[in-house]
Amino acid sequence: MNILETDQWCLLLPPEWIAEREDDIVQITDRDGVGELEITTLCGDAGAITMDQLRSMALEESPEVAQWETVRLGAFEGVSGEFVEDGAAIVEWYLAKEAVLLYITYLCDEEDAGMDLAAITDMLSTLVLGDSPAL
Repeated sequence: MNILETDQWCLLLPPEWIAEREDDIVQITDRDGVGELEITTLCGDAGAITMDQLRSMALEESPEVAQWETVRLGAFEGVSGEFVEDGAAIVEWYLAKEAVLLYITYLCDEEDAGMDLAAITDMLSTLVLGDSPAL
């Protein structure tokens, strides 16, 4: 396992996954090319982000998700939902810990839906807050 570390968060990256960073977005892909995980980091300036704020944001920003589930992944908690659009299976997470908000998406072909979901969940379950949570 490798450690994928940003100023705001860290996770364990299995050897079969590759990460690339661009500004506040980290793209993680598996070597077999089945899907892509994208983590966008945002930091609030008004204290800890609440579950109500996460739910409200998810409902507003992702109306295509029919049902949101409460999740806890590592040190972060929030909501997760999924949908299919234009032949792609998409899973979204809105997670927070203190003032750090992670918007995470996983995208793969509809026919590959669920193939990497266990590995993605295991990876995201290693999420911890980084050393510099405030921007």
